[in-house]
Amino acid sequence: MDALAQQLGDQEAAGSYTLGCSIETLRSAADAAGFALFDTDLKSVKGKQNLLNALAAAAGFPPEFGANWDALADALCDLSWHQAKGYVLLLRNTSDTLGLSANDREIAQDILADTVVYWRQRNKAFWIFFA
Repeated sequence: MDALAQQLGDQEAAGSYTLGCSIETLRSAADAAGFALFDTDLKSVKGKQNLLNALAAAAGFPPEFGANWDALADALCDLSWHQAKGYVLLLRNTSDTLGLSANDREIAQDILADTVVYWRQRNKAFWIFFA
């Protein structure tokens, strides 16, 4: 677990990965590293609004969250309500499509990739794990 907690701090390695350990191991490592972990179960999520709502609930987005793509990008690149050394977004029970149309899936993937880069530029790691 200590090795994983240390690895989470490597902002250059941060990105999107398939989870290679148990959720509890990841949760413990994130806690040990001082990272906020946003755990999102996407099992029954279908469509853009449901995905946005699930992410908003997991990360505790402020009430004024606009529930659109721009608002998602803004919220993921703010996180001022979750001060932490870094961030882990855990997306559980995902399908290959994330329950989205091809266009919406591409937008969501771009936002997630841009979020990783945004936080790297601010010397914080933002990890995305698919489980």
